[in-house]
Amino acid sequence: MSDALQKTITLLLLITLGLVLRSKFKNKEQTNGIKEIVLSVALPSTIFISLMKIEMDSTLFIIPLVTLVFNFLMYFSGPLAFSLFGIEKNSSTGRTLMMLIPSLAPGLSCFPFIAEFLGEKSLAIAALADVGNKFFVLITLYLLAMNMFLKNSTDEETNTGGKIKSLLLSMVQEPINLLIIIAIILLSVNINYGTLPAVITDIFDKTSALMTPLVLIFIGLAVQLKDGKKGLVSSILLFRAGITMIISSGMIYVFHITEPSMMLLAIVVPLSSASFWPLAHISAFHAKEEAKALPKEKRTFDMELAVLMLAFSLPFSTLLILGILSTGTFFANPVILLFSGLALIAAAAVPGMVSKAYLRLSKA
Repeated sequence: MSDALQKTITLLLLITLGLVLRSKFKNKEQTNGIKEIVLSVALPSTIFISLMKIEMDSTLFIIPLVTLVFNFLMYFSGPLAFSLFGIEKNSSTGRTLMMLIPSLAPGLSCFPFIAEFLGEKSLAIAALADVGNKFFVLITLYLLAMNMFLKNSTDEETNTGGKIKSLLLSMVQEPINLLIIIAIILLSVNINYGTLPAVITDIFDKTSALMTPLVLIFIGLAVQLKDGKKGLVSSILLFRAGITMIISSGMIYVFHITEPSMMLLAIVVPLSSASFWPLAHISAFHAKEEAKALPKEKRTFDMELAVLMLAFSLPFSTLLILGILSTGTFFANPVILLFSGLALIAAAAVPGMVSKAYLRLSKA
């Protein structure tokens, strides 16, 4: 059995363990407790170790900017899906999808697999890429959500400056970002992981070892299959993955990336699941409209759709990323990546086309 296949089976069995344990976790707070350990302890430790073990290069700081460009490309690509699925951009559905499609949450859906398949250096680069994504989901998406809300309801005053200051402060206080800043400062004064006291490195090594099993068990616990708009959500996620692959293919070509591990990194990080932060922004404005007893059809965002998309996005992205990394370097080819993206978009469009054809035939 190859190493890649053995790793894949092991990781899938850990997800299965999470599914088996679902009956033991009676409420959402228990599941969220595992997620908090991952995001506040295990993942920050893993990223800190990865950063402290590589040689910092000034060229690495372009990575967050490239990720930020990707976020904006995805944001402007979102409306392309609306024509396929008959969604109006200025509807609550359209506005909700515009918030979620360009967001990324690599911490739970991507980083564990990068660590397992591509190594610590790749994980460190992925962590830097997520810095650009954090600026987009925390600040840019909040401003966009506020603009949508104000256009839909002109009688609301919002303290924009105070909210942005609060978001920036919360971003700096996040354990992941705090340790990234500390690691960069230490590396700038020629302190690396090997020169740290043994007791410090031992703590980081042991807490880092928790990440992969806890993330995979959490995925198994968190998977939800709700009724309602799951067909639309599935199609949107296929479309999102397809557009992502096409953009990644273009970036690999433009930046002349030839190293297989870097090519795979440029593929899997953008395929991360949708972020929780857009839901947080949507929730804030949803609460304002709910307090005014605004009818659902007149609200800025569709809260139920946002929750459903997040629930589907995590397992979808996890399996897609795991599948790509399990094939070795097969997808490390811009042409294969381009056609794979087109195939996913076609798969997303087929159900809608079949439905329209059926309606026409039934009317005839």
